[in-house]
Amino acid sequence: MRKKEINFLLHRPSSSRPVCPPALAQMEVDEVVRLPRLSRVAVCGGTHGNELSGVYLVRELLKGRKQVMEEEERPPSVLTVLANPRAVQQCRRYIDTDLNRCFTHAALKGPSSGPVPYETTRSRELNAALGPKGSPGAVELVCDLHNTTANMGLCLIAYSDCDWICLHIFRHLQRKMPDVPMRYIHFDVSNKESYSLDSVGKHGFAMEIGPQPHGVVRSDVYAAMKAGVQHMLDWVCFFNSAFLLIPGSTFEGEYVDVFTMIKHIDYPRDGETRNITAAIHPQLQVASGNLSIQRRRRVLKETFMSD
Repeated sequence: MRKKEINFLLHRPSSSRPVCPPALAQMEVDEVVRLPRLSRVAVCGGTHGNELSGVYLVRELLKGRKQVMEEEERPPSVLTVLANPRAVQQCRRYIDTDLNRCFTHAALKGPSSGPVPYETTRSRELNAALGPKGSPGAVELVCDLHNTTANMGLCLIAYSDCDWICLHIFRHLQRKMPDVPMRYIHFDVSNKESYSLDSVGKHGFAMEIGPQPHGVVRSDVYAAMKAGVQHMLDWVCFFNSAFLLIPGSTFEGEYVDVFTMIKHIDYPRDGETRNITAAIHPQLQVASGNLSIQRRRRVLKETFMSD
């Protein structure tokens, strides 16, 4: 991935995921954007059935939901979703096909006759419950929980690098969890071709935390995920309370580093067998993996206003 400095552009919400054209990404604007409150938030775990931090956290949230509802005066409606229950039951990534690749428009609207993979059916059920994708009735925010075996700390992965809600949530997590390494990773994919569960919401991201082996739960990784989700929900409550108590409240912006994937870099392979013939150098193992990345700096300079 590559890291570079660009400006955070605020613009008005729409039914589709916001896209920031490259030419506009370098501009500074003083527009104040009016935003509605985030009335519904979906926290999803078990999209991959062997990534267990999200599975156990969703179960814990389901148990504690009644108490949270009693303590908050006007909480957002938090929908807790176990995304792939069959895969969770078998502690497998998926049953027939990767659920987190089943949310493109083509997959959601494909034929339903004949043999249909379980995850394809499940993606349509989730789209009906949380979406429909790209519609005014979709939930305001989807947070999909994932683990990785990579030592990458806590990452927010999103399809937009100028979604002010996601970027402000990420900056809030950085302030509240200064000892946890964090990155905001941008996948430059259109709304139509976005393929993961978080793309169903008006705003959305995957929260991915590692390192954790598949099929187990590490207490430190689980604790970091739990804290990240709680801080995310706290920010949403704060945003909504500003809307209710002080109409016209503004939220000042800050700097956020955004990492954008440029391309995959394959390992050297044998010309005949195509077997991998090399490993990543120890000095580069943690830093680069097998991705070329770009680092940019998003400037959350402008204010935005709840409406």
